[in-house]
Amino acid sequence: MVATLPFHWHALIVVAIVGGIASVVRLSRTRRQRAQGAAAVVAFAAVTLWPVGDVAASVSLSVATLQRLVLMLLVAPLLMLAAPTSTWVAVTRPAIVDAVARRLARPAPAMALVTVVGTVTLSVPIVNWGAQSLWARDVIVIGVVVLGVVLWLPALGLVPGVRRLSEVARAAYVFVSALVVTSLSLVWIFARHPLYRSLHFQHHFVHLSALTDQQVAGFVAKLGAYLPMWAVAFVIFSRAEHRGVELETSPLHWADVERELLRAERQRRRTTRTARAPRSRGGATW
Repeated sequence: MVATLPFHWHALIVVAIVGGIASVVRLSRTRRQRAQGAAAVVAFAAVTLWPVGDVAASVSLSVATLQRLVLMLLVAPLLMLAAPTSTWVAVTRPAIVDAVARRLARPAPAMALVTVVGTVTLSVPIVNWGAQSLWARDVIVIGVVVLGVVLWLPALGLVPGVRRLSEVARAAYVFVSALVVTSLSLVWIFARHPLYRSLHFQHHFVHLSALTDQQVAGFVAKLGAYLPMWAVAFVIFSRAEHRGVELETSPLHWADVERELLRAERQRRRTTRTARAPRSRGGATW
């Protein structure tokens, strides 16, 4: 398979890998964070560079599904955990980023966005676009990682100044989120003809017909999401119970206090500007 698959450079992917390595070296504070960051970069490179990345983009939907699962369920959370609190504070400090992150750290908005955007990225026009353009496939890959970050924001509770979910709520969110990741799997399994005409040569590279490859992708999506995410949900709940931690507690950190003070200051400034604006307009008409 590898010998007959043309080699392609993926400039955006290479830049992302180099940037990831630099970020891990510069930002990670502990050995555990460095290990998590390194694992994320290695996994990202393994499923996005030649040959796997090219097969996923233009040949096999089942390989593309496996790639997607690795990016969303492994690469994204590892990258998030590898970043120290100071990095999250700095990245989310701008007002607009803080507002967006604050909303996406809630389960309902996060799942809604991942469902809608994730389904769109697997639509026929987008898959065709990625199969026909090297830049397009790289953009889609980066977008899938971003979707993975959104997916894990409520579960990991890393955004400063956002109330963290209880252990029970985190476990429930992760459990239900497995259904979001596999939104099109039933369509793939029960479709009677191939949906993605831009994916071809499946029999030559993965020894499956186009329809069988599509059906396999549906089962890969289901098992590849259900098994790891439900295992994570079980571990979250069981560890909390084993430690004797109150299941409804939400620990408060200094970064949360600092962020709330910053938001209060921004609100005070907005209120002051609003109060002054009518006076200025009224003074001009006197």
